Formats: sequence, C-alpha cells, structure tokens
Amino acid sequence: MRLCVCFVLLSIILCASADSPLARGGKFVLDALGGARDMYRAYRDMREANYKGADKYFHARGNYDAAKRGPGGAWAARVISDAREKWQSDVSGRGAEDTRADQEANRWGRSGGDPNRYRPDGLPRKY
Repeated sequence: MRLCVCFVLLSIILCASADSPLARGGKFVLDALGGARDMYRAYRDMREANYKGADKYFHARGNYDAAKRGPGGAWAARVISDAREKWQSDVSGRGAEDTRADQEANRWGRSGGDPNRYRPDGLPRKY
C-alpha cells in the first residue's frame, strides 16, 4: 500500500512539473494577462503624471514590463500597442510621425531596452 501511495505521489509530481502543451498554454495566457495589466498601469501612470514629453517613456515602460513576463506578455504588449497606434493614427489625427515615434518606443521596450532612454527631465521618480 505504501509503495502504491508513493508511486501515485511521484506520478502527480512528475505530471505537474512536465512541460506539457497545456502548461505552456496556461503560462502564455497568464503572461498575456499580466502584460495587459502592465500596459494598463503604464497608461494610468501616464494619465496621472500628465507630464509634457513623457509619452514615449510610458510607451517604452509598459512594453518593457509586459515583455519581461515572457512570450505572452510580449504578445499582449504588441497587440495593445498596435491597436492603440492604429486608433490614434485613424481617429485622433496625431499624425504618422508621432505614430512612428511611439512604435519605436514600443519596440525598444519590448526588446528589453531601458525605458529611461525616453524619460524626460523632471518627471517625478515615482514613475
């Protein structure tokens, strides 16, 4: 009986630690949700800071934080950034140059670049 219990426990541990497609898919989804949360936090902070010239910093920071989570976070950051920039260029009329600069900051952050590259002087340290 003890041998049977030990075998069952060992099987459960091995299955739980296995790199199954289901486990990878679950991690991707959790990373994507976390990445979306990171993007929202950067957007919320940008709105709260309301600091002239800080837009690119918050773009880079949101993408950086999301991508650190893994492939799911990077995917969420790319989808959200692309959707936002499409909307911005189509609806808000800010122009192609602003969209290009935003996308550059997005890619910089997603690739692991330091978001502080875009930090404007005087932006409060809390951000």
